[in-house]
Amino acid sequence: MTSPEFFAKNKKQTDHFDADSNKDLWSIFKIMGEFVDGYDKLYRVGPCISVYGSARMKPNSKYYEMAVKTAELITENGFGVITGGGPGIMEAGNRGAHNKGGKSVGLGIELPFEQGVNDYVHSKYEINFKYFFVRKVMFVKYAQGFIVFPGGFGTLDELFETLTLIQTEKIKKIPIVLVGSEYWGGLVTWLKERLVEFGLINSEDMDLFYLTDDYEDAVKYVCDFYKKQKPEPNFSY
Repeated sequence: MTSPEFFAKNKKQTDHFDADSNKDLWSIFKIMGEFVDGYDKLYRVGPCISVYGSARMKPNSKYYEMAVKTAELITENGFGVITGGGPGIMEAGNRGAHNKGGKSVGLGIELPFEQGVNDYVHSKYEINFKYFFVRKVMFVKYAQGFIVFPGGFGTLDELFETLTLIQTEKIKKIPIVLVGSEYWGGLVTWLKERLVEFGLINSEDMDLFYLTDDYEDAVKYVCDFYKKQKPEPNFSY
C-alpha cells in the first residue's frame, strides 16, 4: 500500500514542477516582447550595415580609428550603422555614424561587466536585450552587410552564425567583410587547410566572406554588392 508520505512527497514535487513550468511560460512572453520591440524599431530604420568587433578595443588604437572611418564612409553611402551598442569597436561604429549625422543603432545587451549603450547611439534607435539569441536575430534580419573587425568570442559567434545561415540558405547571401589580415589571416588559413581540405566545407564557402586591410575597400565591397540588388530585411530561422 502506498503510504501518505509518498503522496505528500509526490505532491510537493508536482507543485515544484508546476512553478517551474509557469516560470518558463512567462519567459516566452518576455522573449516575444523583445522580438516585437526589435522588429518594430528596426523595420523603420532602413538599410544598415553592421559593424562588429571587440568591446576591449581602446580609442586611438588602430582598429578603433579605422572603425570610426568605416562607419563615416558607410553613412556617406546612405546606410545606417548597427552595432552591439557597447564600448570598443561598437562605440567606434556608432561614433562614425554620429559624426556624419547618420542613423546610429545600438542593440545593447544586459551584461554584468558593461553599463548601458555608448554615448553615440541615437536614443531613437537604442534597443536593449536580455536574450543574446533575440539580439542576434535582429542583427541578421536587419543588417544588409557585416564589416567585422578583430574581436573575441562574441564577434566570432556572430560571424560564424551568419556564415552558417548563408551557407545553409536560411538567409540570402549578404556581404561579409573581415578587416585586418594580421588578425584574421591565421583563421582564414586554418579554414582552408582544415575545413576545406578535410571536406568539412566546400571550397566555394570561402567566398562567403572577403578579407581586406583597407576600410575604403571594405565599404566599396558592400556598396558594389548592392549595385546589383536592392537591400531589404532578411528572414532567418
